[in-house]
Amino acid sequence: MHDVVVVGGGPVGMFLGILLARHGLDTVILEQRRRRSTHSRAIGIHPPALEVLDEAGIAADLVAAGLQIRTGIARSRGAQVAALSFSGVSQRFPYVLTVPQAVTERILADRLQEEAPGTLRTGVRVVQVRDDGAGVELRTEAGPVFRGRLAVAADGARSPIRAALGIRTATRRYPDCYLMGDFPDGTADAGLGVLYLVPEGIVESFPLPAGQRRGVVRTRSLAASPSAAQLAGMIRNRTGVAVDPGGNSMLSAFTVRSTLARRLVCGRVVLAGDAAHEVSPIGGQGMNLGWLDAAALAPVIAAGLHGQPVAHRLRDFERSRRRAAAVASAQAHLNMALGRPLPPRALAVRTGLIRAALGLPGAGQAVARRFTMN
Repeated sequence: MHDVVVVGGGPVGMFLGILLARHGLDTVILEQRRRRSTHSRAIGIHPPALEVLDEAGIAADLVAAGLQIRTGIARSRGAQVAALSFSGVSQRFPYVLTVPQAVTERILADRLQEEAPGTLRTGVRVVQVRDDGAGVELRTEAGPVFRGRLAVAADGARSPIRAALGIRTATRRYPDCYLMGDFPDGTADAGLGVLYLVPEGIVESFPLPAGQRRGVVRTRSLAASPSAAQLAGMIRNRTGVAVDPGGNSMLSAFTVRSTLARRLVCGRVVLAGDAAHEVSPIGGQGMNLGWLDAAALAPVIAAGLHGQPVAHRLRDFERSRRRAAAVASAQAHLNMALGRPLPPRALAVRTGLIRAALGLPGAGQAVARRFTMN
């Protein structure tokens, strides 16, 4: 009997394991993958997440491995439309940090091993969950049974645990499709995040450590067999920026949906991260939301397992995290709407409105705070 069984050993599950270990709880994390993917999708870490990561002693390693974006700019037809400074969004972390997800997971795994050796079990797939009121029993594909006083499902957007518990979701599918990839940074925009507002649809460009840059373009349909040359051509045609397809190190085509679980607490099982709420990756909020879930949940679990009444705190956790997910989803919805194709004249009107709005006193700072999840 463990204190807590966490299903899912991704960034959210590992961070929660670290926090629970710091509360002195016996935790086991079950991860079905045997090896971590080197494919890095989530790269952006926002100031509120850095704050909670720092409380667990992890932020310094991430900052050392990452690149700080302190300014974001928007361009259209070769001219700068607006610039956003992140200097006022946080006293300690006045930037968005970019770190490849593979690096983030390695740092979290190393810290988890330091805090609680042997907590993470890989190659373990949970196939059945049963809550008997006194604990949660999780049966695995290979046979072993794990039992915890509580369990947390951090097993992703298509969470088998959520499905097994019969928790319904509100799901919305979007028509937006994207193609993204990482290339050597051949621009003069070191340290700058750049949004290109063009008739064919937005192009996003974010710097990465080690002289890399991520490009994200909106496509008319999902690319069935995407290539680095295809993405490089789209970037060049829409922005005029030349990208070397031969240096491509990551390529991914994806569609977008949002999902919000109707409830996050079900008996002795709690949902966290993408299992609780999936938001569009445009804006880079998903992983950050999951970390904030973990930071809010860990002290409640610790208090409950130490004998304190926590029913009201669990209700507050569920209410506040669902609300935070709804806000993030609305922001992602706006981000996608601003990136959709427009006829040149309509784009010019919208661009003019954006320029005028951001020129108002305090507007730029308000947008910067919203963009960085403050």
